[in-house]
Amino acid sequence: MKKEILAWIRDIIIAALIALIILSLFKPIIIQQHSMEPNFYSGDYVIAFKQAYKLSKEPVRGDVIVFRSELKDSKGRDKNLIKRVIAVEGETVEIHDGYVYVNGEKIDEPYVLEQGISGEMEQTVVPEDCLFCCGDNREVSVDSRKDEVGFVSKDQIVGRVIIRLFPFNSIQTF
Repeated sequence: MKKEILAWIRDIIIAALIALIILSLFKPIIIQQHSMEPNFYSGDYVIAFKQAYKLSKEPVRGDVIVFRSELKDSKGRDKNLIKRVIAVEGETVEIHDGYVYVNGEKIDEPYVLEQGISGEMEQTVVPEDCLFCCGDNREVSVDSRKDEVGFVSKDQIVGRVIIRLFPFNSIQTF
């Protein structure tokens, strides 16, 4: 009986350690907004790799990231947002005629819901250690174009989305 109890305790400790290791590396996220359609829908379950930018890799244009914002959810907690990196520190970004230009060049955005509807924004330089991020559904996205979000500090990044796990018929790595 004593051996069986010790085996149970050992198994519980091992399971707890594995869970701690997994949760220190990955963050499960349930998407609760429409700002990333048509690529991510409300109710999608994604995993963000928390260590993606901790070692040496820097965020690059096109990465889909999760970051902490100052926006509040219905319970008064800070909201995590999922957005796509459009420009990185030192780059200029502007929006005119509904298209995004980085460093003076119109960028190809095959991932957006609808081309040419992202509004207008004067040319600005992305500050050091910051990113300019937008949702793929520009009509409804609250993102770096809005004062409520603005530039995203690298310190705000929770992780880079690496896989969609649910719905099962849409499992995909990024």
